[in-house]
Amino acid sequence: MSHHQSPIMRNSTLSEVNKLRGDGPELSETTLDANNGRNRSPITEEKIDDVAPDGGYGWVCVACCFIINMHTWGVNSSYGVFLAHYLAVNTFPGATALEYAFVGGLSISMALVISPLATKVVGKYGTKPALSIGIVLETAGLLGASRTTQIWHLFLSQGLAFGFGMGFLFVASVNIIPQWFDKRRSFANAIGAAGSGIGGLVYSLASNAMIQNISLGWAFRILAIVAAVVNTVCTLLLKDRNKAIGSKHLVFDIEILKRPEFLLVLGWGIFSMMGYVALLFSLPSYARTIRLTAQQGSLIGAMLNLGQGLGRPPVGYFSDAFGRMNMAGTCTFATGLFCLVIWIFAKSYGVLIFFSLLVGTVSGTFWATVAPVCAEVVGLKDLPSALSMLWIALVLPTTFAEPIALELRASSGNIFLHAQIFTGFMYVGAALCMWFLRAWKIGSLKKLEERKEPAQVGVIAGDDVSERPQLQRHASRTSTIQKASGLWSWQRV
Repeated sequence: MSHHQSPIMRNSTLSEVNKLRGDGPELSETTLDANNGRNRSPITEEKIDDVAPDGGYGWVCVACCFIINMHTWGVNSSYGVFLAHYLAVNTFPGATALEYAFVGGLSISMALVISPLATKVVGKYGTKPALSIGIVLETAGLLGASRTTQIWHLFLSQGLAFGFGMGFLFVASVNIIPQWFDKRRSFANAIGAAGSGIGGLVYSLASNAMIQNISLGWAFRILAIVAAVVNTVCTLLLKDRNKAIGSKHLVFDIEILKRPEFLLVLGWGIFSMMGYVALLFSLPSYARTIRLTAQQGSLIGAMLNLGQGLGRPPVGYFSDAFGRMNMAGTCTFATGLFCLVIWIFAKSYGVLIFFSLLVGTVSGTFWATVAPVCAEVVGLKDLPSALSMLWIALVLPTTFAEPIALELRASSGNIFLHAQIFTGFMYVGAALCMWFLRAWKIGSLKKLEERKEPAQVGVIAGDDVSERPQLQRHASRTSTIQKASGLWSWQRV
């Protein structure tokens, strides 16, 4: 977005420059703009911002990110099937349900905790080396999991190594799509994010079939081979635009962290992930508590992922049309509502299938909209740094969400009731954070409009200085009212 000086501001700047130059000949706009701008003063020089192609090769990058998400987050989404198998057959004697639950959350949290290092690698060595490191680590994790004989082996392989690999692949690819799009940024980003839902669908069904018909070990090996081959092809095809937009890859930027609006983004992410992880990994286990089979439980998890795959592109499309924050807040609240009014009362296979499909369309809204929403808050240049800090903040929530949900289970009766209530209210809390963030955005847009009003320009141009304190006092009295009105007013943000 270009920033153009008004004629009043330009003339004011020229007069100040002429005063500083003393007795020399006066400068005019014609003099400054002569010879294709060779004599242009740095004071009046305008910076031309990079313009996103909004398509072109960007669609190839969207396809690559879609496939990478399929073979990282999609594979990880099938952990609900592995968890149900571990609990049903007691794969590792002596291991508790809590320890099994930690493995799934650990893979996500390790993907996030490694994000500062991955961000540093992308900034220093480029996108492709970071993606290559991720492929090696993910493949090693899956192959290692195929040879596990004790629960701590599973922590190191399916938890740490796989999580580190997923983190490198995710961090290196998540910033690419927003660089290629502007008007269709949310739509394109949502298509890429939908890969995790489709991957979860495919690999929930495939993993269960391989575990039942081949073996647990060979299920891991086949996943390792497929993921390594596919992710390598995508790495060769992906192209970033880091140099064109001047991206900053700072691991930690305290100035961003001081901004209240970014703290609201952190709150939205933390509460969303607490609910998302608990929902994603608990559904197959919940299915078993209402006397459904392992195959039916895996299908429940698959339907949730199918809902994510089908729901994320429309969420992204309507985000561009109706506002990214509007859509993020609405879908986040809808997820919490569905958990509280449908999941709690879902006691049959048909109702649970319906719930899984419905909630799947909106439960992963965070992943579909996080990059565009962050770009709205901090800008494209600071986006990598902001996302890096956001991933760090999500480490603890993603690690402990499923263990908390399992610990909330009752020993009899409605076993998952407390976990279901916990999940629903986590999403409601996330929606509240987005609601306040939306109010901030509306307020900032109103302030921007006020600065462009003729009266404001007149004051800058040299109106009576004595009027300024009165204007400032009036602005301070109305600022609180404007902030409150942002909570209720409708605007495309």
